[in-house]
Amino acid sequence: MLLTTFASGSTGNCALVSFAGGNILIDAGISMKRIRENLSVSGLAPEQLSGILITHEHSDHISGLAMLTKYHALPVYAPGVLAGNLRRCVPGLERYIHVIPVGEGFELGGMTVTAFHTSHDTDESVGYRIERGCALGFATDMGCVTEETEAALRGCGAVLIEANHDTDMLASGPYPLYLKRRILSPRGHLSNDDCARLAVSLAGSGAKYIVLGHLSRENNTPELAYKTVYNALGGRQVYLACAPMAGRLTVCVEEETPCPPAGEATPCSQ
Repeated sequence: MLLTTFASGSTGNCALVSFAGGNILIDAGISMKRIRENLSVSGLAPEQLSGILITHEHSDHISGLAMLTKYHALPVYAPGVLAGNLRRCVPGLERYIHVIPVGEGFELGGMTVTAFHTSHDTDESVGYRIERGCALGFATDMGCVTEETEAALRGCGAVLIEANHDTDMLASGPYPLYLKRRILSPRGHLSNDDCARLAVSLAGSGAKYIVLGHLSRENNTPELAYKTVYNALGGRQVYLACAPMAGRLTVCVEEETPCPPAGEATPCSQ
């Protein structure tokens, strides 16, 4: 199973999960042109996508969705409340949307996909667990780690989790007070410290590849996020990386994922 991030951050989010001919896009928060270009680098055309999973309706997760469905008629998957919001904010999506359950797996592209709720300031925000022999977890845009989220990610060999901000940078940064409060709220975004605690828990339950995503350009740096999580992991045998805001990162997860040497990690690039 391959996880490739095309973009991760407040300016746009999009990732690809592939296994044995099945290809699933998670979010479409960048332009159709950029999505096509990234698919091409992966040797794919949009028509080879099995479908698009959407986490929530904020623009940095769906800005390319209208054009993708218009020109490529791709199926879009989301749970009920989120699906209703997508119908209202994405023109022409009605014919392509498929409502999925939360907490129950369904088959897509030869993989089993299970949606789970995350804590964010929308009517319904979700992450995804994707399985085919091995398991991959995907959870960003969450102000806190709920029991539901952590349980859904437990046992995944690879995870992409949010490391949005450094609390000191956010406190001293240029954002207005209302926005700082929103980010720090239980329905905002996850800090580096909270991400580190989640990473330690997930490493203890079998995660061998941890990707840090949705870093804030203004309130974080890849080096800070990486260092915070790396130090918390305390030498555990985990392969750690930051997903670039605009650029590609690929992680290969196998059914019997070999542990890298203790402390080995990918360079953090942005």
